[in-house]
Amino acid sequence: MSLNFAQAKTTAEVLTTALPYIQRFEDKIIVVKYGGNAMTDLALESSFARDIVLLKTVGLHPVVVHGGGPQVDNLLKELGRKSERIDGMRVTDKATMDVVEMVLGGSVNKSIVSLINKHGGRAIGLTGKDANLIKAKKLMMSKTDESGLTRQIDLGYVGDVVSVNKDVIMMIIRSNFIPVIAPIGVDNDGNSYNINADLVAGKVAEFLQAEKLMLLTNIKGVLNKEGQVVTGLTPKKVDAMIEDGTISGGMIPKIQCALDAVRGGVKSAVIVDGRVANATLLEIFTNEGVGTLISREVETTVAE
Repeated sequence: MSLNFAQAKTTAEVLTTALPYIQRFEDKIIVVKYGGNAMTDLALESSFARDIVLLKTVGLHPVVVHGGGPQVDNLLKELGRKSERIDGMRVTDKATMDVVEMVLGGSVNKSIVSLINKHGGRAIGLTGKDANLIKAKKLMMSKTDESGLTRQIDLGYVGDVVSVNKDVIMMIIRSNFIPVIAPIGVDNDGNSYNINADLVAGKVAEFLQAEKLMLLTNIKGVLNKEGQVVTGLTPKKVDAMIEDGTISGGMIPKIQCALDAVRGGVKSAVIVDGRVANATLLEIFTNEGVGTLISREVETTVAE
């Protein structure tokens, strides 16, 4: 009996601690990019779905944008097709684009929707092709060789976001549903494009003028040169860290998406360790958070 009372007391304390954050974020839009390890671990998948349902239940408006690169790789392998990448970007010919649409717009999207619904939510799956949700254009990659010569590389059906039809998303939100968006765009000629999920999440957050953008990833956050997680970054500080090499490699495009969103009007963006159970709730409803926060109004700190 005493053990049950102790557990109940702990639950009450947690809810009381979360109350100011629930009040602060009530009726606010939170865009969450979901991918990486959290999509391949059954326990983390379930944790993520419950987190999203809880956010909606207490009055927030989560919008999920998901990736699915490993799942695309697996199907391509089963089909006997090689997956070529250049600096992390998938070269996408027409046959590969068909597979991307099948996996991201089909199995992965519907799996996330089903899991959210299983935990009591009401999710609706979309791709950027639905109602021209994400208008796209062909993305050409600039690559500089050892001699300093820059050339343009054609990646095939890889796209950049031109615009997001926010009215479609707002209609879903106002109907008390949770949008789950696959990162596939369409151009004026009806061509489909494979778009980086971080980029789509950032643009969706920007067009919706969201309160927060959360990028779930496979690392703790942005690290300083001593290997410590740095949080409370401003765009100016991020620029300096890129220039001095503290931020480099694959982290640059991810943090650039977060920066662009903040500069485009999103209140804050955070790179979150998606390997942590309930990472979404910890970031929203606690002061400490579980990643690197970027906004226009905060000061740099080092996480414990």
